[in-house]
Amino acid sequence: MPLTTHFLKTLTRVFIACCAAAVLSGAPTHAEPMDADDFTQFDPAQARLGRLLFYDKILSGNMNISCATCHHHSLHGADGVSLGIGEGGYGLGPDRLSGLVGTTRVKARIPRNAPALWNLGHSDRRVLFHDGRVEVDADQPSGFRTPAKDQTPSGLNSPLAAQALFPMTSADEMKGRAGDNPVADAFEASFTEGWDTIAQRVRDNPGYEAAFLVAYPEMTSADDIGIVDIVNAIAAFIGTEWQSFDSPYDDYLRDGTPLEPLAERGRELFFGDAGCVTCHSGPLFTDQNFYAAGVPQFGPGRKFEGNLLPVDMGRMETTGDPADAYKFRVPSLRNVTLTGPWGHNGAYSDLRDMIRHMCDPVTTRARWSPGMARLPDVPWLSIEDFTIVTHREEQQRQARALDIVPVAMVEEDIVALEAFLGALTGKTALQRPLGRPARVPSGLPVD
Repeated sequence: MPLTTHFLKTLTRVFIACCAAAVLSGAPTHAEPMDADDFTQFDPAQARLGRLLFYDKILSGNMNISCATCHHHSLHGADGVSLGIGEGGYGLGPDRLSGLVGTTRVKARIPRNAPALWNLGHSDRRVLFHDGRVEVDADQPSGFRTPAKDQTPSGLNSPLAAQALFPMTSADEMKGRAGDNPVADAFEASFTEGWDTIAQRVRDNPGYEAAFLVAYPEMTSADDIGIVDIVNAIAAFIGTEWQSFDSPYDDYLRDGTPLEPLAERGRELFFGDAGCVTCHSGPLFTDQNFYAAGVPQFGPGRKFEGNLLPVDMGRMETTGDPADAYKFRVPSLRNVTLTGPWGHNGAYSDLRDMIRHMCDPVTTRARWSPGMARLPDVPWLSIEDFTIVTHREEQQRQARALDIVPVAMVEEDIVALEAFLGALTGKTALQRPLGRPARVPSGLPVD
């Protein structure tokens, strides 16, 4: 039997079983409302300090990129491209470019799409990163399972703070390469030494002492500043700055305010025939679990021992379990209309295309083309951006790993689902309370 025919018949059997299970278990008919009390209560002074650190390039090895470069206010906490270019680049989002020589020449694209920041401070958050490599774990001394293992520092105020430790450890994101700068050299020795080197930079900068003493009254001088204080402040900023729960759908939940007719039709499909709520459940519209959604892969991938193809194995990279191959964390859908491109690698720059894919990943995989992604122009990287697309065996492996089963949706259904997703956009989403600072204590330029 041809692979495609066998695959579709298998999907059909699984789909029927899943539908029966959903009927018996009773799928949710709505998402729970949320408010400010559902979030970790961060210290406002720490949030104000975190805003400065978030925009300050002092935390990067070559002092040429900040957290905000890939999670900018003007781009709704993301970067507006499928796969960004980090260390060495200049500019923002789709307009970000690479230099040509030395540390200004970008060596690789970031292999995954920059995750949105919305509601990361919600108390229900337990896993972060597309592969969940930072996870709440009470059995760990730090309270978190992370790539740093026993080097993960204690005293982190949230999973968001644990996550903030790691972009600065990545050569392509923030630290640069060994030989480029002292931070990159220190990380070659250990996580701890690298983080200590970054903290020392901040301690040595006289502009930061006063802000830290206000945010952390127990400190007596800049000598007390450590990496935990830095990332706790960044977490406080992200966790308060990107809260959003005032969408039309929230009004619908709280007081019964009707949605627009098209969005209401989309809501009925979302919680009904389309089956979206199976994975996009709860107040954040994510069950925080991991599934292989069959999103077409491209770009540099995340190579690992035993596999040098430019592919991304997703959750398997964290767990080591082959059953987790190509699985990625279900993203939240709140403010999803603001944070494209979509997919773990931004394969779709049109939201309707992403919806079509989630309804019928088999058909859309076959129809996907490189032009559906959005990539900054870096000619020497473009040569290999899409080599994996033509690798037949790898494409078959990805197709066989698919967890999602097709549902029959006509174009009018896709439009209605898009309208409902639009109703998840906060009315004040574009009005962040602190915003971008005009300057930072280091004196480095602010993106």
